[in-house]
Amino acid sequence: MNPSQKILEHWAITEPVQPAIDGGLINDTYIVGDPPSAILQHVNPIFGPAIHKDIEVITAHLEAAGLTSPRLVRTIKNELCVESNSGAWRLLSFVPGTTVHKIERPSQAASAARLVGQFHRATASLDHKFNFVRPGAHDTALHMRTLTAALDEADGHALEGEVRALGQDILSRWKTWEGDLDLPQRICHGDLKISNIRFADDRETALCLLDFDTFSHQTIAVEMGDAWRSWCNPAGEDDIEKVRFDLDIFEASASAWLQSGPELSQQEAANLVPGIERICLELAARFCADAVRQSYFKENTSRFPQRGRHNLYRAAGQFKLGCSAREHRTQAEAIVKSR
Repeated sequence: MNPSQKILEHWAITEPVQPAIDGGLINDTYIVGDPPSAILQHVNPIFGPAIHKDIEVITAHLEAAGLTSPRLVRTIKNELCVESNSGAWRLLSFVPGTTVHKIERPSQAASAARLVGQFHRATASLDHKFNFVRPGAHDTALHMRTLTAALDEADGHALEGEVRALGQDILSRWKTWEGDLDLPQRICHGDLKISNIRFADDRETALCLLDFDTFSHQTIAVEMGDAWRSWCNPAGEDDIEKVRFDLDIFEASASAWLQSGPELSQQEAANLVPGIERICLELAARFCADAVRQSYFKENTSRFPQRGRHNLYRAAGQFKLGCSAREHRTQAEAIVKSR
């Protein structure tokens, strides 16, 4: 959805507005000005307008702690966003830099992890009750039950045999997972993929976190498990043959995060590494279920013309990554214990 002149008037925007090249998959994102001066977003209606109260509190707290952060720009009527039937509009301050879509070297991951650790340390002192919450995002047991139900629905599906085989492998691996689900809750970012971290133009120095719609109370094992799932697979999700858990990237980033991050309980520290496999299996289960249902994840139909095939491919990639993470568990836990 392109911004109308009426929307722009809420901030008295007279500068040119262009769609962002790296706009993401959830919200419609636009660059204001040339050179850029702000970011305009049309927020997906899955996020209620109350989310902006949470973003305002947390980013103000980060700024007070000396951390760079995009800030909401209030409208000329002093509102945090402009509500509409199709989702809210908001304006954010612009942080110059670049977007990285895949970890290129361990030192880059270390810089990102150091910044994330500073974020977790800063928010550890913040007592905040969220105005908007999307429950169940990382209810792994629920996702496994959903996969079981999807497998029961697979009769006659074109991918039935492959889906059932992979789905049973995922469920079997989950039954042997060793870790705790009941852990302390902290304020978390919720989606620490590397493209949600702003880097300087040198592509080495992490400047700030982006994309705050997933702020919530979550366990640190889920938060960092998801981060390391993304960061420590240098092949990305498009080449399943090269998928692997990179121990060098983990060592560099884990060391940096543990040094700059919050004080952890013994239980939290013990579940950092198991959290990686957990999130891989959780995402594998979600992709595998959607290979049958095709109800959530968008598929690249030009590369995978058969419906469900792309999600099955993604599921296989995450399952392979989870297996690789388990194979490196002893080494990874030794890294955590040594820091």
